[in-house]
Amino acid sequence: MISARSERTMPNNNFELCKNIERPDLRLGELGRRDLLYRFGTGLGSLALSSLLHRDGLLAAADPQIEDPLAVKPSHFEAKAKSCIFLFMSGAPSQMDTFDPKPKLNELHGKPILRKYGGLEKRIYVGSSFKFAKHGKSGMEISDIFPHLATCADDIAVVRGMYSSSESHPTATFFLNTGVGIPGSPSMGAWVVYGLGTENQNLPAFVVLPDTRGGIFGGAINWASGYLPSHNQGTLLNSVGDPIVDLLPPAGVTTEQQKRNIGLLNSFNASHLEEQPRNPHLLTRMKNYELAFRMQSAVPNSLDLTQEPPAIREMYGLDDKVSEPMGRKCLMARRMVERGVRFVQIYCNGWDNHSNIQERHKTRGLETDKPIAGLLKDLKQRGLLNETLVVWGGEFGRTADNTMDFFRSGPGRDHNKDSMVMWFAGAGINGGTVVGQTDELGIKGVEDTYHTNDLHATMLNLMGMDHLRLTYYHSGRFKRLTDLGGKLIKEILA
Repeated sequence: MISARSERTMPNNNFELCKNIERPDLRLGELGRRDLLYRFGTGLGSLALSSLLHRDGLLAAADPQIEDPLAVKPSHFEAKAKSCIFLFMSGAPSQMDTFDPKPKLNELHGKPILRKYGGLEKRIYVGSSFKFAKHGKSGMEISDIFPHLATCADDIAVVRGMYSSSESHPTATFFLNTGVGIPGSPSMGAWVVYGLGTENQNLPAFVVLPDTRGGIFGGAINWASGYLPSHNQGTLLNSVGDPIVDLLPPAGVTTEQQKRNIGLLNSFNASHLEEQPRNPHLLTRMKNYELAFRMQSAVPNSLDLTQEPPAIREMYGLDDKVSEPMGRKCLMARRMVERGVRFVQIYCNGWDNHSNIQERHKTRGLETDKPIAGLLKDLKQRGLLNETLVVWGGEFGRTADNTMDFFRSGPGRDHNKDSMVMWFAGAGINGGTVVGQTDELGIKGVEDTYHTNDLHATMLNLMGMDHLRLTYYHSGRFKRLTDLGGKLIKEILA
């Protein structure tokens, strides 16, 4: 019923009016005027919409989206990739020590320069201690850090001269993960799930595999859903030990008991949803309880690497204690995408080498080279590379020089937002391609340069989505992953 208790002598000012009006008591079934109008309007609208959908034979097609917010959604156009594996090299790999050789820099090694960093500071040019060679039919130049990945040269496309908008680790990490430098926006994985849904209802649609050695710059906001509905956020899985803490029920709790508990809880939530139709999180909460129940059997089976034959485990480097951690994550990623998981992000820390870059980058190569090459080869031999997009890169690049103090203790490189290198492989990628050019010292891109927003536009395009059309209305405007920029890196597209 409608509350009539607000009929009183009206005060002379709006403040007193608002203070003296009694609010409807929802416990007594009373409705305020706004709720009455809202329910009346949505009721008529729902009847009209149901009639139209029924008339056109579309009612059954509409039901899954109402019942399951993660149901598969149609793409804007035909997609090349069904899933994406993003290999995040946290800390920022050096472009001139990996995929962008600079002979001129080697000639200047050890020579001083003057560069202004809040004052005049003496800095030293740092040449690369790694050897480059041409590989594959394409003749792609790759550092000897990656001897195994070099055998995949014709499957990858390298983009030199990419750039970011920040050379601060947290901010640049936000840019790469969310398209903007301010925390609170949805991650690229969340945008993909929002646009496409997922093909596996028993596993998370978006999975994050962290580095066991430490945290990630900015933490969980890098895989959060931001202002998108919360069911689009990433799920953190541990690559060592239990993949999800408290995944399995306590001893003595049966499957049947859990089903009854979830049924009872959902019945309460369903009643609450009727009273709070504008609450965006209730349906997500209900579906998350159901997903957590189904994951109890799906997750352990999906991540049980003992099911893999010895040859596959060796391909990923699981027989070597140095490469084993990254190998486990890469193999877990392959097992998840073949089961329909939409987006997998793997983190590898340790690329922030301000000093002793020779030893530290070499170690990162030993840790990641064989596992990543194994991932590409395994996806290819299973026919999955044709439908999986693989992306490799860090949050920015490195400088061509170093401070005198660091140079004396072991040359390294500092932060550089104006030049970074990334590579792509798999669905829709023209393998063996090198795009872009940097100056003779690798400091800045000079030809075919691309921003991280362009990376996002290209990724979405390969997964069948137009970055200009994938939007969400928030804070007064339609927002998107590419923010106010974004163009396709057409040179790498097959």
